Amino acid sequence: MAQTEKKGGLLRKSSASKKPLKEKVVLMYDEIFTTEDPSKCNPRFWEELFLMKVNLEYLEGKLEALDGEELMKIKDNINCLFQHCIQALGEEHPIRVVNALQTLCALIRGVHQKNKSTSGFDIINMLVGFDKAELCMKNLMESLDSLLCAEGSESLKSLCLKLLLCLVTVTDNISQNTILEYVMINSIFEAILQILSSPLSRREHGYDAVVLLALLVNYRKYESVNPYIVKLSIVDDEATLNGMGLVIAQALSEYNRQYKDKEEEHQSGFFSALTNMVGSMFIADADEKISVQTNEAILLALYEAVHLNRNFITVLAQSHPEMGLMTTPTSPIPTTPVTPLGTTPPSSDVISSAELPLDADVQTSNLLITFLKYSSIVMQDTKDEHRLHSGKLCLIILTCIAEDQYANAFLHDDNMNFRVNLHRMPMRHRKKAADKNLPCRPLVCAVLDLMVEFIVTHMMKEFPMDLYVRCIQIVHKLLCYQKKCRVRLHYTWRELWSALINLLKFLMSNETVLLAKHNIFTLALMVVNLFNMFITYGDTFLPTPSSYDELYYEIIRMHQNFDNLYSMVLRLSTNAGQWKEPASKVTHALVNIRAIINHFNPKIESYAAVNHISQLSEDQVLEVVRSNYDTLTLKLQDGLDQYERYSEQHKEAAFFKELVRSISINVRKNLAFNTLSQELLLKEFSTIS
Repeated sequence: MAQTEKKGGLLRKSSASKKPLKEKVVLMYDEIFTTEDPSKCNPRFWEELFLMKVNLEYLEGKLEALDGEELMKIKDNINCLFQHCIQALGEEHPIRVVNALQTLCALIRGVHQKNKSTSGFDIINMLVGFDKAELCMKNLMESLDSLLCAEGSESLKSLCLKLLLCLVTVTDNISQNTILEYVMINSIFEAILQILSSPLSRREHGYDAVVLLALLVNYRKYESVNPYIVKLSIVDDEATLNGMGLVIAQALSEYNRQYKDKEEEHQSGFFSALTNMVGSMFIADADEKISVQTNEAILLALYEAVHLNRNFITVLAQSHPEMGLMTTPTSPIPTTPVTPLGTTPPSSDVISSAELPLDADVQTSNLLITFLKYSSIVMQDTKDEHRLHSGKLCLIILTCIAEDQYANAFLHDDNMNFRVNLHRMPMRHRKKAADKNLPCRPLVCAVLDLMVEFIVTHMMKEFPMDLYVRCIQIVHKLLCYQKKCRVRLHYTWRELWSALINLLKFLMSNETVLLAKHNIFTLALMVVNLFNMFITYGDTFLPTPSSYDELYYEIIRMHQNFDNLYSMVLRLSTNAGQWKEPASKVTHALVNIRAIINHFNPKIESYAAVNHISQLSEDQVLEVVRSNYDTLTLKLQDGLDQYERYSEQHKEAAFFKELVRSISINVRKNLAFNTLSQELLLKEFSTIS
């Protein structure tokens, strides 16, 4: 027995002392990392290499381990490997093509790790060599274009898109990625469109294609003519635009579904039981923990489509039959129930058509409804940086929509009524709305509801001034359309007026804290001018004469807030300080509101005294208002229905630069080795061993 143990011990010692065997592909990589040409000793070296299963980690790790000087010594072999990869893409052997694509991914990522300013060499020179760069990159892009457009393997197409995403996102700032110049010259735009217009390709690769397009559009977009921007702006093919809309709608729907699942799980959990016992004092804090990773990449794609392409606006209202909803689309849209393995979550790879709609009682849905629901979720919590960026981008998209004549036409169309169940933040002073009681209304009502919800729920110390300004601007632009086209919208305007007055009250209550960080008079002026818009033009767009009376009632009822605002701005406009000019603008803007208050208040007091009533009812106040319009004098204010149109380049360039950087990092991080796995590919090409 002891002898066996001794023997066993010796055996273990012997096996431990042996070096582990290297797989053949690793030995071949090692040959590339010498200064000698590996094909000298073995003329079939490159041919054999692409029949070997790629070891991505080893190849990429080996490249990263070398310093700039060491890498320069083997530059010829790296160039040779890169060129042979491109040649292999033209092979009939699918396994060679797969291995070439994966090797290119490792090469690009590995070499780019060394592309720091200190290392003193150019990335293009390192990969292909300056003398051959143009031809090599042309061949590479043409091969990728052919593979994407071919009838062949879906797995190959997937790898092509992964390689392109890898190529685009190797640098955090994509505009500093010099290789993309060749992607601009040798456009793959048509190949991306083909994927989006074909039902099968869209189902498999739509997500990656849309994200890729969104990133390419942002390459040096302000510095030079970007062909992807030019081409995207003129696409008018209905199938392609609808395909793009379907991919975006599906990704946003998946986010909404995940959030709803988490919310339900949270409410039915232990914490819910605990809060029911203790009371609802912790609800707001608890709900902040319900978070699903936001998807800025897909939101950026939606923004670029809405901002650049007027034809895409029609897609916003296009019904989606594959989401299991009753619709009557103008043309049949193919069913696309499966989402691809994306570069960022959706976390589940398959979305069943039954899972997509959030509301069982909603008969019809479209991209805009899905987007509004998404916005209502991400705009709840702006303390998180990603959600703040997402919230801002949602408001920018809504700004573009609110400025578009055609979008406004379908937003306000009385024949297009929808029940939109927006997410509302749990708050202590209000009950949770009953989803079932939601009325069917034109879509603009849901947009206004979303704006009111944001105004009411974000009055806090970390005041999101920028988002509030955008919010008020969206409301103003919608009102301008209603005034211009004399659209009498049946909406609960009182909720908006109440929210705006409470916002003014908040600004005054926190004057000192807010003025240290923000010019609150810009926002106050915008709010006051919204009231001026209602006062001056309300008779052209408010639904009934009694709505106009109710406006006056609200102003009179809440007159103390307007009086306090006037006192505040008067105080600051008479002092020689930095707020003198902005405060005086608010003073002048309040002239008609003050005229209404000063005209009706004495009349109401007189009516109460004559009739011996201590407190008048709403109907009694409205009676006084109606009978005293004739003697009211108001000043005509100019420019209330004018606004500055949205301009990305002049005002938003810094925001988009930072957003695209964040997306680039996220896409690169999610292009992990497992998404480039060969197992599925080998199964697909199992005839070749």
